[in-house]
Order: sequence, then structure tokens, then C-alpha cells
Amino acid sequence: MGNEHHTSEVKEAIGKKSIERLEFRGGVFAATIPLIFFIVWAITLSVLELVTEEALVLGMVLGILIGLFFCKSKWSDYAQTLFAGMAQPIGVIAVIAWFWAGMFAKLLSAGGLVDGLIWFGFQTGLEGGFFVGLTFLLAALFSTAVGTGYGTVATFGILMYPAGLVLGADPVVLLAAILSGAVFGDNLAPVSDTTIVSATTQEADVPGVVRSRFKYSIAAAIPSLILFIIFGGGGSIGNADALAQLEQQVDPAGLWLLLPFVLVLYLALSGHHLLTSLTWGIVSSIAVIFITGTPLSEVISIHKENGTPVVEGALMSGIGGYFNMAILILFILSAAHLLEVAGTMEAIRNFFMKLINNVVRRAELSIFAIVASLNVFITINTAAEIAAAPFVRKLGKEFNIHPYRRANFLDTVSSSLGYIFPWSGGVLLAWATIKGAAEDYDFLTIVEPTDVFPYVFQGWGLLIVMFIAAFTGWGLRYTGKSGEEIHPKNYQNEQ
Repeated sequence: MGNEHHTSEVKEAIGKKSIERLEFRGGVFAATIPLIFFIVWAITLSVLELVTEEALVLGMVLGILIGLFFCKSKWSDYAQTLFAGMAQPIGVIAVIAWFWAGMFAKLLSAGGLVDGLIWFGFQTGLEGGFFVGLTFLLAALFSTAVGTGYGTVATFGILMYPAGLVLGADPVVLLAAILSGAVFGDNLAPVSDTTIVSATTQEADVPGVVRSRFKYSIAAAIPSLILFIIFGGGGSIGNADALAQLEQQVDPAGLWLLLPFVLVLYLALSGHHLLTSLTWGIVSSIAVIFITGTPLSEVISIHKENGTPVVEGALMSGIGGYFNMAILILFILSAAHLLEVAGTMEAIRNFFMKLINNVVRRAELSIFAIVASLNVFITINTAAEIAAAPFVRKLGKEFNIHPYRRANFLDTVSSSLGYIFPWSGGVLLAWATIKGAAEDYDFLTIVEPTDVFPYVFQGWGLLIVMFIAAFTGWGLRYTGKSGEEIHPKNYQNEQ
């Protein structure tokens, strides 16, 4: 009987129409309390170097609980608004895409793609600044292939960082090159979580977003490469034994995994659905892993340890790696939906509209400022992107700015700042990675997070490029009456 009653309550809650308005003690801006608490929580964890995805989820849950006590409307309406926010297709699409992308990325890693790329780096025989430039290129290629900047920082920090110091690279600039490569892939990869979030939250298709974004990425990457070559040298060359030890750890077999990577890129950019492209990538990756002799237990392994069933392997870790972020995105979407129902978004929109005064340039500069501001406070770039997405969508739609353009501002600024600030997740991960590598290689220089700040050239370059794009209108496109993309020259004639 109790279960039947509970089921009927759930059905009734699900069947309710969405709440049109919530009232808060303190006015419409009291609805921001959950997100403000989350931002303060994230900053505090960053300062204390205690950032984890689980801790961020806890902060969002606590913020929502606190917000409940400021709600003047029925608490059941508050709860229903949260459920409505979580049920938005934007969040569901992002979560499903993450799971597919995670499996593909882990398969590439399990097959040894990073080892193959590093082997290629060793074969070139480059030293000093040229090795730093090569590291940037390889890190950019790897992060574009697997779609994870954090994974790139961790893997290249363990192997390429020690190798670079042996070959005369400047430690600070070398670490910045690894971070910059992570920025490139995080921003551009079709399977990157930030790419997926930026596209889905702005109601755009991933392939189209990637194609429209390439010009910004390459405009920052070319001068970044030159700067890394110029400033990357100056270290001392030595410790041949350490170099030989590193060379023995890598081999070229993993380069075969470039084939599934190229296949996914081709399918995605040819207009196929992202899940279709990734599915073929997963299937072909498993085939390559099998052919190259990598144990299939690296793909999936179901066994018992001490009597407890255990599921391991690339497929499981690929999905499991996004569980916490999937929960976080749903909670942040629910908190952002509170702002919509409470009228906070409307108040913010009206404030910016007065500043913008119907000038598109000001609208895009405002979008740039909003995304940058949230990334200063929220240390995980995907989480910051999710928090900023509703504001970007609202302002962008007001001026008929094309979804590709909105997604590019959202992702490019977020991907950059996530690897620049000393308290950002990417930089802290890099610092922790080389500290761990120093336990195996006593010659390593441990670069502090504050040291690397000015040298993440790809991050700074993307910020400059997007600011110029906002100020000059470079790349600006509008949305027509049927959703088509319209060049500014033709926009007035279409209205």
C-alpha cells in the first residue's frame, strides 16, 4: 500500500504542469543563492586544493537545500521547478553524449595512443624550444582525439614533461605547452565535454559548431606554436639514463589508434549524428586493439575480487568517469531553472539590455564578460560553462545571434580560463601530476601553479581572438526566420 501511495505521488509530481512563477524572500535575486553558494564553495575548495567532482556535487546540493528556505512559494513548487530543470533535453543530451565520448576516449588511451605520440616525439630528435613546440602539437592532437584536456595534462605530464627537461626545455614553458595543448583539444574536439555542452545548451549541432570554431582555434594556435619555440629552450640537457628509461616505456603500436580518431572526425564533420560517429569510433577502436594484441581485458573485464563482482576496463571507466559530472550538470541546470521561474533571468536580461542598447557588439562583449566572470569563480570549466549557458542563450537569442556563434563564445572562453588561473582545475591537476612524477624522476623541477600563469599561450590567444571577434564582428552570423544562418550583410534584408 505504501509503495502504491508513493508511486501515485511520483506520477502526480511528474504529471504537473511546470510552475510559472516562484516567489523568494529578498526578491528575484534571492533565487541566485544556490548558484552563489556553489561558486563560493568551488572557490574555497580551489584555495584549499580540495577540488573534486564529488565535492562540487555536494556544494550544489547544499546550495539548493539552502535556497529552499528562502522560497516563499510552496516548497512542493520549488521541488517541481528543480525536477523540471533537470528534465530539460539539454542536460540529457549532454549526459548521453558524454558517456559515448568517454568510452571512445578511454579506448584510445587503453590502446596506447599517447605512447605512440610520445614515441613519435622521441624519434624527431628535437631539443629545447623545438621539443616544447612539438609537445604542444602532440598534446593538441591527443586532446582533440580523446576529447579530454585533463586526461592530456595527466598523461603528457607523466611522460613528456620529464623527457622535455632531459632535452633542455624550460620547465615552466614546457608545462604551459602541455596545458595549451589541452586547451586546444578541449575547445575543438567533437567528443570534448565542453564542445558537447556548448553546442547542446545553445541548441546547435556539434559538427557545425566544430567547423565554425576552427578558424578561432587555429588563429590562436599558430602564434602560440611560434612563442613556445622561441621561449621553450634554456634548460640544461643531460641525464641520458633517464631519457633511455622513458624511451623504453613507449612504442609506436598505439599510433594505429589514429585511424578510429580520423574516422570519428570525418563522420562527425560530414554531418553524421555524434552518437553515430562515436559508435563507429568505439567499434573500430576495439577492432584495432584486438589486432594490435592489446588484451581485451583492457576493453572490458567482469570478474570477482574477494567475492565481490567487479566491472573494469576502458568501456566501464569511460562511462564511470562522467557519472559525477552528469549529476552535477543536472543539479546546475535545475538551479539555473530557478532563476528563470523566479524572474531573475528577466531582471538580468533587462539590466544588460540597458547597457547594450540594441548594439550587437555590446551584446557579444557582455556574453564574453559573463562567461569569463563565471570561469574565474568556478574552477571546473565544464561546470562554469553549464552555469553560463542560460545567460548566453537568453542574450544571444534576443539579438538573433546564431547558435554556432553563441556556442563558440561559451566554449572558447571557458576552455581557455580552465587552464590559466592558478586555482583552476587544469592547472592544479598539472601541478599534482608533475609532483607525482618527481617521485620517479628526482631531476624534475616542480613548477608552481602561479609560475605557469602567463605562458599558457593558447589559452590567452583564444581569449584575445574572441575579444577581437566580439569587438569587430569577425565571424558574426545571425539566425533567420527558419533558423538558417545569415551573414550580417544580408541580415537586414531578411528581416
